[in-house]
Amino acid sequence: MTVEKLMTKEVRACGPYDTLSAAAHQMWDGDCGALPVVEGAERRVVGVITDRDICMAGYFKGTPLDQIQVESVMSRIVKSCHPADDLAAAEATMASARVRRLPVVDASGQLLGMLSLADIAREAGRKGGGRRSACSPAEVAETVAAIIQPHRELVATQS
Repeated sequence: MTVEKLMTKEVRACGPYDTLSAAAHQMWDGDCGALPVVEGAERRVVGVITDRDICMAGYFKGTPLDQIQVESVMSRIVKSCHPADDLAAAEATMASARVRRLPVVDASGQLLGMLSLADIAREAGRKGGGRRSACSPAEVAETVAAIIQPHRELVATQS
């Protein structure tokens, strides 16, 4: 199965010069925990911001969220996938990057959608309908285990 079949196509996003307050509102209204950060009319992905990024910035910067720009806390190294990618490849990217969501982009980096671990888990849980799921619950469990590995354990195993 390809990413395109599971990805969410109607994706909320923010810009690098939006405030953390505006990004948090987007997440609240869209019931999501991460937003791709896009630039220009072509909506080229330049970063990702999570609800955790916003919370940590609010706590450590000691500045109101409406006075902090997204670009100051967003992740600039973006792991993404393409609509034609195989689901297993997207899962492998999530596991190796330790992320729960991937922006889905075209060859020029334009945002086309988002693929989340929840999308994959729902697919793994599908039964019936005369078709087999594209991924197994065991595969999802392996991906989750890789993503949630504590950072300290990761560093210890790399030493």
